[in-house]
Amino acid sequence: MIKHARRAIGLLLCLAPLHAAGESADSPRPVPPLREQAAIQQNWLKLRLERVLPKLMRKHGVQMWLMVCREYNEDPVFFSLVSPTVFAARRRTIYVFHDRGLEKGVEMLALGGGSNGGLYTVYRDPEVEGREVYGEGQWVLLRKLIDERKPATIAINISHTHAFSDGLSSGEREKLEAALGAENLRRVVRAENLALELVSIRLPEMLPVYRKMMETVHSLIGRAFSNEVITPGKTTNEDVVWWLRQQVNDLGLGTWFHPSVRVQKPAKTGVSLLAEDAPAVIDRGDVLHVDFGITAMRLNTDTQHMGYVLRQGETDVPPGIKHALANANKLQDLLLERMKPGRSGNDVLAGALAAMKAAGIKGSIYTHPIGDHGHGAGPLIGLWDRQEGVPGRGDVTVLPGTWFSIELSATTPVPEWDGKELWIGQEEDAAIDDEGKISWVLKRQTEYHLVK
Repeated sequence: MIKHARRAIGLLLCLAPLHAAGESADSPRPVPPLREQAAIQQNWLKLRLERVLPKLMRKHGVQMWLMVCREYNEDPVFFSLVSPTVFAARRRTIYVFHDRGLEKGVEMLALGGGSNGGLYTVYRDPEVEGREVYGEGQWVLLRKLIDERKPATIAINISHTHAFSDGLSSGEREKLEAALGAENLRRVVRAENLALELVSIRLPEMLPVYRKMMETVHSLIGRAFSNEVITPGKTTNEDVVWWLRQQVNDLGLGTWFHPSVRVQKPAKTGVSLLAEDAPAVIDRGDVLHVDFGITAMRLNTDTQHMGYVLRQGETDVPPGIKHALANANKLQDLLLERMKPGRSGNDVLAGALAAMKAAGIKGSIYTHPIGDHGHGAGPLIGLWDRQEGVPGRGDVTVLPGTWFSIELSATTPVPEWDGKELWIGQEEDAAIDDEGKISWVLKRQTEYHLVK
């Protein structure tokens, strides 16, 4: 009886963090306890290495791929290739991916560091490593490995265009080139889209967790833009920002950028994208904008919503202000209609902007991939200051199985504000499935959050 009671108490203690201090039932906890998170992430890594990597190596004609980095100077792709319990490279870490063909598959070897839960084979030769100067044995070992396998191509992470494909530091490159020798150097290629696409492609198994994260984001924004947090005439935009930051912390989550809350007033409109607005008291009749994201299980979200502070006697948002949000929703529709796999980011941008002008909407588009990073790997669909297209980063094509943060804005004259323009910023995460169909991860905003 005592044993069963102890087990029950232990189970309650395990569940207790789900309702930690500062957490409300209105903000669902998006992720399980850390140990369960690690098991889920480890399975994602296994599937990524088994399902995604071999196809990409063959797509890009790469027989061997090297990922070389040192502790605290990790290649951007490093964290997409390691277990959730690995937080940094170990002194120097070299991962070697060798494609032995369809029958034998891709051999995954680790020179330095561990096996990542058995997913990599640790390649060691104590005799070779032991007789070399400290830190140099790995290079001799790498040369031995390459000479044994004789790959036709050796891909390294160097790119002038994509940060995700440019993780080989100059010092490590010099050491690598000295170690390889002239014959092997002739086989070296820069397959920049290999690293780029590995980071960008999402697994369907990730989506349920990501959707839970989005539920938490929407819940927190709904609470932030309500009377729970805002007292008109007293609360400032900075108060709301720090409330959001504290909630994220209390839920055991992270964030990849400091949130912002902007206030547009009937007597003074206009939003600067070059600098943060000065702290402002939130008054009745103001329109609010938030840019907010969270990080969990090495996934990132990015969301922008709008709020309205009801005036005395109002029960709903004025029609002109509603119309401004509807214009932004229409621009979202025009963009998603054109986000087809095989089209470049610049092609999608040009088509969506042409449709926007034909619809009589004044706006701009600056949509980006999202996932392992907030501003993720893949094609840019405009930048807020590059509406003519983005050379290089916008020339990459949209791929099935990728996620995008649909970020854009529309500016609309509002009759209730004597014709002054209201800027509406919208950002919502969307997923393209393996068949190329795009849909919202959760839902988009079609109505303002209301402060009563």
